Amino acid sequence: GMGPAATVDFLAKLQALTPTNREQDHIRTIVDINPQVPDFNDPLAKPGPVLAEMAGALQGAGAQVMAIACNTAHTYADLISRSSGLPLIDMITTASVAARDTGARRAGVLGSRTALKLYREYLAAQGMGLVTLEPDRQAVFMDLVQKIKGGDRSREVRAEMAALTADLAAGGAETIIAGCTEVPLVVEAGVTRLPFIDSSETLARRCVAVCLGLEPLPA
Repeated sequence: GMGPAATVDFLAKLQALTPTNREQDHIRTIVDINPQVPDFNDPLAKPGPVLAEMAGALQGAGAQVMAIACNTAHTYADLISRSSGLPLIDMITTASVAARDTGARRAGVLGSRTALKLYREYLAAQGMGLVTLEPDRQAVFMDLVQKIKGGDRSREVRAEMAALTADLAAGGAETIIAGCTEVPLVVEAGVTRLPFIDSSETLARRCVAVCLGLEPLPA
C-alpha cells in the first residue's frame, strides 16, 4: 500500500471479512505501507522500481500471494508480479467483475486519469462502458483526493465527493466504482441510489476467498 489511511482501511476490511472463531483463524498478512513511493500523477516520477523492490521484499518475508491496495499502482501490475514471482489478486479486475455482476452496462468510475485508462480496458472486457467526469470535475476530484490523503474527511469533502457520484449518474452510469482507495474513506454505498462498488472491499473479499482456498490462486 501507499496511502496509509487507505491501506489501513483495506486491512480492516480484510480482517472483518475473514470468518473466524478464534484469533488463529485470521490470515497472516505482511504489509509494506510506503507513502514515499514517487507520485503516480507526476509524469517525471518513476514509481516502478520502488514498487518492484517492495514486492520482492514481501516475497522474501514469506508472502505467497500479492495484493495492491491502490488502483493507480496497477499500471505496474506486471512489473510487480515479475519482481515478486507471486500471483497477483488484481483490484481492477475484481472491481470490474463486481460491477458487471450488478447487471449494469455502464460504470461510472471515480479514479485518477491513469486508473481510468485501466478501468476502460477492464470494463470493456466485461462488455461494459465507462462513464467519467468532465475535465473540470475530474480536477475537483483530484483535489479532493489530496485533501483526504492529508487527513481531511470533513462534511464539505464528503458532500463534494457525493456530488461527483451524482455527476456520474447524470452522465449515464448505472453503477459507481470507487476507483481510488481514498474514496471509500468519505463515501458509503448509501450516498447514491446506484450500486456502489468499493474496490478496496471487493479486493479484500477476494483475498479472503483465495487465502482460505475458496477460490484458486490467480493465474
